[in-house]
Amino acid sequence: MNEQKRDLTKQEAPKSTEGAPSSPSSSWKRFLAKKWVFPATYVAAAAIILTLMWVYQGADTSTKVSVDSSKTGTVTGNVSGTDAVATSAKQESMQWPVKDRNDLDVVLPFFDSKASSEVRQAAMVEYGDTFTPHMGMDFARHDNQVFDVQAVMSGKVTMVQKDPIVGNLVEITHSNGLVSVYQSLAEVKVTKDADVKKGDVIAKAGRNELEKDQGVHLHFELRQGQGGPAVNPEQYLGDH
Repeated sequence: MNEQKRDLTKQEAPKSTEGAPSSPSSSWKRFLAKKWVFPATYVAAAAIILTLMWVYQGADTSTKVSVDSSKTGTVTGNVSGTDAVATSAKQESMQWPVKDRNDLDVVLPFFDSKASSEVRQAAMVEYGDTFTPHMGMDFARHDNQVFDVQAVMSGKVTMVQKDPIVGNLVEITHSNGLVSVYQSLAEVKVTKDADVKKGDVIAKAGRNELEKDQGVHLHFELRQGQGGPAVNPEQYLGDH
């Protein structure tokens, strides 16, 4: 009988769970139950999203440049997310309207309102009984011979005209907004709307009625736009 009781007691004794590992689901639930878990998870997720957005935007706004070397060296592309066009070509400089300025004299200078009284008086044009300021520069050879007249810069011929007072006239409009005007011409070689390049011969020097005392010469002007005010050519041409 005692042996039976011992066997029964041994069979019904509950198994101890001490030291047994906790189930994974119970550990995860206890981890999620902690108060700091959700805020920390939210911050980490936000940081990941912001990082991905920054990487995407950085890739989208990176410099994208395409170069067509078969053309004029122009570089075009999207730089830092904005449309931009750059060119490697230098802006064209302006030359004098003759091949060599040293071969000619300035027989009538530009009227500078800020110059001395003597200089202003030398830059007046007399026609009939009227004196008017000379708004250009007149060039002539020492021997009074004919010479070539050249375009000071590339542009489009916007006027070719024969005037009874100033003689044959050519006007060229340039990309920088300036307009070069050539008067007292002979043998005009260009037509309206023609494209010309810097240094192209556009005519020969000739004579006109307004400045007939100058003989064979070129009257040259620079203006700020068509019909705009005249400017001193020396400020743009210098010693070139």
